[in-house]
Amino acid sequence: MSILSPKRYVSRVERIDLDALWAAGKRAIMLDRDNTLVPRDRACAPDSVAAWLDHARELGFKLYMVSNNWHRDQVERSAAELGLDSICFACKPLPFALTRALARMGVACEAAVLIGDQLYTDVWSANLAGVDSILVKPQTHVDLWYTRIFRIFERRALRRVPCEE
Repeated sequence: MSILSPKRYVSRVERIDLDALWAAGKRAIMLDRDNTLVPRDRACAPDSVAAWLDHARELGFKLYMVSNNWHRDQVERSAAELGLDSICFACKPLPFALTRALARMGVACEAAVLIGDQLYTDVWSANLAGVDSILVKPQTHVDLWYTRIFRIFERRALRRVPCEE
């Protein structure tokens, strides 16, 4: 498996089967913020995402937001609204923030998964940390200027990767 290959590619977070993740031995889910949980052009996550996170908690998952967003107030506000602990300015694809989140949750990398919307930050970081990665399509096309450039290369890299709708 390539360092840039996600374990799965899914249309959106809410489509990920939490019961199947639990049955596969996953006990912790790390989540990106922007365009994964919260659309880049909004301040709050959709109700469907909040409900999905509530179901994850009911099953017993430990949850942690790991975001490259450097605006601490935005990350902490979203995390608080969703009932998550968080790390901002994670510097993904470096794996150090994921390793820190795993330690804080007390979970081994084999029992965790990272869900994010970017191949060159989220997936790469997860794979470097030894964590399974699930790539989701971004919730909106609004992105930072440099992310738009990466998206061009992402689309090319993902042409042959089937997306679970």
